[in-house]
Amino acid sequence: MAEYVVEFGNVGAPPEPDGRLDAPAFHRNHAPIWALISPFLDGRSGHVLEVGSGTGQHVVAFARQAPDLVWWPSDINDKHLRSIEAWRAHAGLVNLRPPLRIDLAAWACGATELAVPDALTAIVCINVLHIAPWRVAEGLMTGAARHLGPHGRLFVYGPFMRDGFHTAPSNAAFDASLLRENPAWGVRDTTDVAALAARFGLRLAEIAEMPANNLMLVFDRV
Repeated sequence: MAEYVVEFGNVGAPPEPDGRLDAPAFHRNHAPIWALISPFLDGRSGHVLEVGSGTGQHVVAFARQAPDLVWWPSDINDKHLRSIEAWRAHAGLVNLRPPLRIDLAAWACGATELAVPDALTAIVCINVLHIAPWRVAEGLMTGAARHLGPHGRLFVYGPFMRDGFHTAPSNAAFDASLLRENPAWGVRDTTDVAALAARFGLRLAEIAEMPANNLMLVFDRV
């Protein structure tokens, strides 16, 4: 398994017979995340890519609420890909595509074009950057620069530091636990992520505070 993969299915309810996994965090955060991204997506058509879809629960929930958009889930972990496909089959949504196998680190290394439409309306990335080495953040920005449309947006959700400081003691403790597990992981700083994005022609347009000391970083094209 890749060094930056955190596998779902080891916590929460056991997998369903069809392979569907349940992430407890989904039940806590999907509504606040949708409340933030839905005003931008409302009334739009086109395609949305989710990178690091995990269990697949977020993309199913979002596709159900935005039927005029075509949603593309993706992940690198085989168990996650099976879960995403099982959730897709269970939901029966015509606007939800089969999951793609995407390695964000490969994007940073100049991977070939993805089998998704150009000029994406949005890319959504939930709880990925802190459980991955920095090259995954580089790959995310590479892919966003390559595939977002002229007015597209990148939404990145998770715990972040701000100007070198944690936003809560719990985040500092979480960061320490991540670094113990893998020194290449860790809670990223919004300043560093914004500077990286700027190298790829993306502007940090908004930092939105979210529940449980998380943030949503919203990027658009300069």
